[in-house]
Amino acid sequence: MKHNESVEMYLETILLLKNKNSEVHAVDVAAELDYSRASVSRAMKRLEDKGYIEVVRNVINFTPDGELLAKNVYERHHTIKKMLLLLGADEELAERDACRIEHAVSPELMELIKKHIGKCEDK
Repeated sequence: MKHNESVEMYLETILLLKNKNSEVHAVDVAAELDYSRASVSRAMKRLEDKGYIEVVRNVINFTPDGELLAKNVYERHHTIKKMLLLLGADEELAERDACRIEHAVSPELMELIKKHIGKCEDK
């Protein structure tokens, strides 16, 4: 199933915030992304409607599908960033471009990237 970049970005942001604090609220997501509270509230409603999150007493929690997708997006981000660093990119460039590439890369290419990184790390 294809997910749009906005859905993936919100889910990854929620995951990263959950790793810092056990409770995540829409206001936390808004602050992290520098978006308006109203925009984030609408996005949270869409994520809830799609079955990716549940909001109980203003606390955002993942559904199993939402958590799986968020972790997958984060893994793609981390893997692409690692590849860019191996290619010689500095930390800032690798982080910035990994954020862009992670949403467009195919599963087949991700597998090739993982294999290549593994070979580089084995050397």
